Amino acid sequence: MRLVFITILTIYLIMSEATAQTFDLGSWNILNIKYNHTEKLSVFAETQLRSLKFYNNYHYYEYKGGINYKVHKDLMLTLGAGSYQTYKEGGNFVLPKNNDEFRLWPQVILFQTIGKFKIEQRYRAEFRFTSNGYRNRFRYRFGLSYQFGKQKNEYKPFQISASNELFFTDNEPYFERNRSLIALNYKPTKAIILQIGYIHQFDYKINDETGRDFFQLGFLIELNRKRSVYNSNDLNIKDN
Repeated sequence: MRLVFITILTIYLIMSEATAQTFDLGSWNILNIKYNHTEKLSVFAETQLRSLKFYNNYHYYEYKGGINYKVHKDLMLTLGAGSYQTYKEGGNFVLPKNNDEFRLWPQVILFQTIGKFKIEQRYRAEFRFTSNGYRNRFRYRFGLSYQFGKQKNEYKPFQISASNELFFTDNEPYFERNRSLIALNYKPTKAIILQIGYIHQFDYKINDETGRDFFQLGFLIELNRKRSVYNSNDLNIKDN
């Protein structure tokens, strides 16, 4: 519990420092539902709601879904699609929109365990049909996580995770965005994961949301076809 307290305190201090600067701390909220059909095959649906101030000036929402196929324990393939809506700054869902987008994205995730740490590398290609024309984007995320706490029902209830993601395009300026996250996840039951975190995002504001600092809340529900079907021991909220 001491480690949990230190983590929460660290996130709080970072957010306090962020709010003391000239920029505002926004909110980033995630609801994710995953259904495991078999040990290898699963589907998911997710929605996100973001604001540029602390639960005010809502400017962005998305909803998406997809299918995962776990080739083996260290490799997972995903195909997803969704709608991504970005509004102008200055209020709640200010019109006209900055971007109205449909996106199709295949991805590959590699997993590796070193001691008590789990490493995740995610490679994603995005085919973006936007209100300003078609675009490609490529993303790479490196993540590190550590589970802790008294084990119950074959899983540990807490996890600290950190990740950094780079966004690239095939047009100038090529490098588009950097997004970093530190988070604490809590798994009260096998089917539920709660996440609190801090996101820092920098970008060039080409046609998307402004780089900001966000307070993140995540809620994941994981369902199984039947009790004997695989249940993930990974406490990460699946997407950002």
